[in-house]
Amino acid sequence: MVSIVATLGHHTDEVSCCSFSPSLLATSSGDKTIRVYSASDFTELPFSPLTGHGYGVHGCCFSSCGSVLLSCSTDGCAILWSSETGEVVATLKHPDRSPLRFCAFAPDSSFFVTGASDGTVALWDYSCKTLHRCSAVSEASVVACSFSPCSQMFVSGCTHGDLRLWDTDINLLHAEKNAHDLGVASCSFAPQFHVDGSCAEFRLASCGQDSQLKIWIVSQHEGAAYVMRLLHTLTSQSAPVLSCAFSSDGELVVSGSMDKTVAIYDANSGTLRDTLKQHDRYVTAVALSPTMPLIASGSTDRTVNVWRMGDGVGTTAAASRETVCQGRKLPGHSRLLLSDWSEEDVRTWLCEEGLQELVSIFKANNIDGVELSQLNKETAAELGIESVGLRGRLLRRVEALKKEQSCSDAPDEFLCPITRELMKDPVIAADGYSYERVSIETWIRGKNTSSPMTNLPLRTTFLTPNRALKMAIIRWRSNQ
Repeated sequence: MVSIVATLGHHTDEVSCCSFSPSLLATSSGDKTIRVYSASDFTELPFSPLTGHGYGVHGCCFSSCGSVLLSCSTDGCAILWSSETGEVVATLKHPDRSPLRFCAFAPDSSFFVTGASDGTVALWDYSCKTLHRCSAVSEASVVACSFSPCSQMFVSGCTHGDLRLWDTDINLLHAEKNAHDLGVASCSFAPQFHVDGSCAEFRLASCGQDSQLKIWIVSQHEGAAYVMRLLHTLTSQSAPVLSCAFSSDGELVVSGSMDKTVAIYDANSGTLRDTLKQHDRYVTAVALSPTMPLIASGSTDRTVNVWRMGDGVGTTAAASRETVCQGRKLPGHSRLLLSDWSEEDVRTWLCEEGLQELVSIFKANNIDGVELSQLNKETAAELGIESVGLRGRLLRRVEALKKEQSCSDAPDEFLCPITRELMKDPVIAADGYSYERVSIETWIRGKNTSSPMTNLPLRTTFLTPNRALKMAIIRWRSNQ
């Protein structure tokens, strides 16, 4: 069962894109703005809307940890924003200032890509915010792009209908001519990939003006060329399909169409699971939360609908799923920035730290993550914590928590998800995430058969060196 939980109507022009982080929802529009909402109650954040673009915004997406938001516009600029403060981190101009049609982060955030109406693609180094490569990849407008879960390649789609696979130096790996007769509108890699011996296999969804959603198998045997094989052609929508996205577990694929519907499919069998009909005009954007069973759909009717998926439809990774940090198991809130913690997250943390006697005080004073991060001796005393020893213990725990979350000045993407330490030898596991080799090997040797990040089964223990991330870390360290 799928039910609508919120309708957001703040944009004054058609909605062009939606994107989730673990704790936020971002939407972009032809009204030149990006709006940012809490994914827990869909209230707009105080710094929203973001207003740095001179023309309509075509795309927005979060870095994998959610700390940075990327947007692109007809003005030829890509802007990196802090998702905590809304401040501009960097403004990058596409070569020749051609209008930008899409933007996408690599899952390991080593690179991000922007594509333009003149058929060029620019690949940017995230750590130093500089241009890595720019190349013409099509004679037509490039309107779609998605990175593979290993971050080692990306696919582009153009208005002529071709899908092309590229490495991170923009060398062509494979071209699928006329993948969609009248033009590609969107494409999305599934978050997982499968390795069987010397063969790596990925799933890719694409949609277009031919009113079809297609699921492809992209594979490569060691030393051989990449191959794309069509797995499913899905035709439940009666008009051009403008957007598509996989769930975080790869089990569902969702698409939005000019027939005003959102379709939910089983990604494995290709069967239609549900059709959502709430928009008055074309559905231009769909996104799924990486931590909650939520779908966001944006439309030319200027609204964004948020849907909750229930039992029987399938769910994305739940927010309560456990992850591992510094050798102890913590609930899902530990993945969030402290400032994003809810009041319930704070009370859960108090119990974990042996400070149960403070739960009632914190509850009565509505202490959330922001308040907790600003706690000091004076405010602790104002809360009525009379015991000097208890106050001191609380403040020490808060300082340790803040230090644990910051780890260092290193970008979050450079830290191993298991140890939260700067990686020296990053490798990509079967879940698509990058880890310090020693840490993930120790995790696997401990007979852990599930991913430290998603809690889903690891289909293989095969590890792939993440050379791009390693070089990015080396460059970052050399500049410190």
